[in-house]
Amino acid sequence: QVQLVESGGGLVQAGGSLGLSCTASGLTFSIYAVGWFRQAPGKEREFVASISAIGGASIYVDSVKGRFTISRDDAKNTAYLQMYNLEPADTAVYYCAANPSFLTAYTRPPAYWGQGTQVTVSS
Repeated sequence: QVQLVESGGGLVQAGGSLGLSCTASGLTFSIYAVGWFRQAPGKEREFVASISAIGGASIYVDSVKGRFTISRDDAKNTAYLQMYNLEPADTAVYYCAANPSFLTAYTRPPAYWGQGTQVTVSS
């Protein structure tokens, strides 16, 4: 079956950096768009960034533009989210998702989700 496994979360001070990974199995990873979402305590899950299957086009929510970078390595079936200059407001559980079509903040829920990884930014 399809599995998406996130890793790389943790505790970091404000202004620090973290890199998340999402490794997929059970699907032809290269033909799927990949997205990162996050859910803070007491809030709804929100879109963070996504990258297309072919060409690597990417988009970001305004609050992370210039600080986060999404990328993918299809040879490793892995997508990444590199986060710089982290803020306490970035504290959340981060989820990766895979979908046959490009993901945005307004598309229907993705086909596949990972289990999430906690990112905590202290002030």
